Amino acid sequence: MVHLNYNNLDAETQEQLLSKSKQEIERRYGNDLKAYAQENGLEYSEVLEEEAIRNLYNNKYTFTI
Repeated sequence: MVHLNYNNLDAETQEQLLSKSKQEIERRYGNDLKAYAQENGLEYSEVLEEEAIRNLYNNKYTFTI
């Protein structure tokens, strides 16, 4: 088995995982993030992307070759 983190993946895989992570974060915390962004004068898309990236770094990826 090979254990990798987000940085070790190729750009295409990173982009795909980031897209899925954004969808997951938006589904779970979308309303809270929108409220936070509005409260603090931030762009929602930037807050969403930061949270999605943070979410990705909390995962470990294991591949069986």
